[in-house]
Amino acid sequence: MTAPLFFADVEKLRAATVGAHVVLDGAEGRHAATVKRLAVGERIVLSDGAGLRCEAEISAVTVNSVDARVLSAVAEPRPRPWLTVVQALAKGERDERAVETMTEVGVDAIVPWQASRSIVRWDSARAGKHVERWRTTAREAAKQSRRSWIPQISEVEKTADVVARLRASSVAGVVLHEAATRPLSQLRTDVDEIVLIVGPEGGIADDELAAFANAGATPYRLGPSVLRTSTAGTVAAAVLLANSGRWALATDRY
Repeated sequence: MTAPLFFADVEKLRAATVGAHVVLDGAEGRHAATVKRLAVGERIVLSDGAGLRCEAEISAVTVNSVDARVLSAVAEPRPRPWLTVVQALAKGERDERAVETMTEVGVDAIVPWQASRSIVRWDSARAGKHVERWRTTAREAAKQSRRSWIPQISEVEKTADVVARLRASSVAGVVLHEAATRPLSQLRTDVDEIVLIVGPEGGIADDELAAFANAGATPYRLGPSVLRTSTAGTVAAAVLLANSGRWALATDRY
């Protein structure tokens, strides 16, 4: 069984060298000591959530913290291609489920999108709370799946914001659409970043499709069946990450 991963204080972890001790406290320390009941001599992995990964051995345990000695440290490079998923808001917490599973498969950034046909509407008073729930979901899913990178969750965006995102840099823009003729499996993945757009339950409106096309995004079809918005992004990410070779570089911790 692989060693459990915990997200440590960023400044403490980045300042630590091999042989140094890092105290894991707060919610993570309580989880390690009280929930996981880790003991002296057990191995854990500590991460800053941005690629730094340290293997450590527990040297002391209290009720709310563990002290661990760093055995090795590696800074994992920024993934390439960087995969950003623009996820339409969905009802019944399906969008949070999408955040969880996309994090598990390796998505690097997730953008909440208020599409014109989204049934769920985030007003300005509630948007911040929902974004924080997405960020908490991503953090916990990254921890469970032993990821050293926590996906970046942006503030909620409207269609105009997504269009600006597509135009802002040289990215490969992809729109999942059931009427597309190009199979997603044929998309070139030797690029720095892919922006993948996943529509809501009611589909992407024609004017949104046109706006994305004008910004350089191309429609692709995922497969023969039509998937829920909570499923499509995860399956598409798996296809792209496998084709890009990122999964082929996985270590035995997976």
